[in-house]
Amino acid sequence: MTATTRFFLETLLPVFFVLALGHYAGWRGRINNTDTGALNTALMHFVLPCSLFLGVARTPPTVLRSQSPLLAVLALTMLFTYALVYLLERRVFGSDPSQAAVQSQTVSFSNNVAIGLPLLSSLYGPTGTLAVAAGIVSGALVISPITLVLLEWNAKRNKDGRRSLGEQLGPAILAAVRRPIVLAPVLALLLPISGYALPATAVASLDLIGKGTVGLALFLTGLILSAQRLRLQASVATGVILKNFLQPSVMLGLLFLFRLHGEVAREAFLLAAVPAGFFGTVFGARYGVRSLEASSTLVLSTALSAGTLPLAILLSSHLP
Repeated sequence: MTATTRFFLETLLPVFFVLALGHYAGWRGRINNTDTGALNTALMHFVLPCSLFLGVARTPPTVLRSQSPLLAVLALTMLFTYALVYLLERRVFGSDPSQAAVQSQTVSFSNNVAIGLPLLSSLYGPTGTLAVAAGIVSGALVISPITLVLLEWNAKRNKDGRRSLGEQLGPAILAAVRRPIVLAPVLALLLPISGYALPATAVASLDLIGKGTVGLALFLTGLILSAQRLRLQASVATGVILKNFLQPSVMLGLLFLFRLHGEVAREAFLLAAVPAGFFGTVFGARYGVRSLEASSTLVLSTALSAGTLPLAILLSSHLP
């Protein structure tokens, strides 16, 4: 069995299976696909925050310091992609701020948990796992808060359109910061910095619920998709191209600009090549934003990665 075949069978196929399962549940009416509030609350307020908290808290301070170049280039790459997608969504495709934020999150923040982790851990072992952790931390601390602030701001603007931007933005930032999805990784970051290690019982408890993150998020995405029609349109095609081709190219440019090389450079490049993530659709659902563009981008980007990821692996092997 070739590496590409193994990757498809062991990594991509399970992702599509869970997406299809969620889609089936909604399509057949087993679960109400127009009211996903309970599932979304479970994921956003409990399952995902526990997973992020544990992932950050278990990262040793030495690793955080050693991964700082990786954290920096990942954050810059994601920020550039986010800003570009948001600008295109607002100015070219005419999306409102919430829809644009959800699509920007989907394209810029890779699916590191479901696809990045098995990919890099199989290629680089423990160091690959740490690289994925760096990608998750970087996105959770930089990209996710931006999306949540934009969603909060647009929700408050729609509710009270007469208030000024300054009056709306302050409460929106405060509301976003108080979300468990933002608080969890920020508070967890204090633990390795202070030198405190979580007790084994706490680790086991958080890990038990955190393990449900990927499955529940993908299932919820499939459920949301079942209430919509998956279709290829200009904004979706643009998002897929930006995620699967432009973002790895931007990362490549930053690696040469900052003269990063070796295993760190290869890991950073592969993380940028991982397809679109599910956080955008999950965040959007929490605020009643059902983005057809984000859901379609997620599915098509993942499907296309069956061809683009093997090429990225081949290219990464030639990086200095």
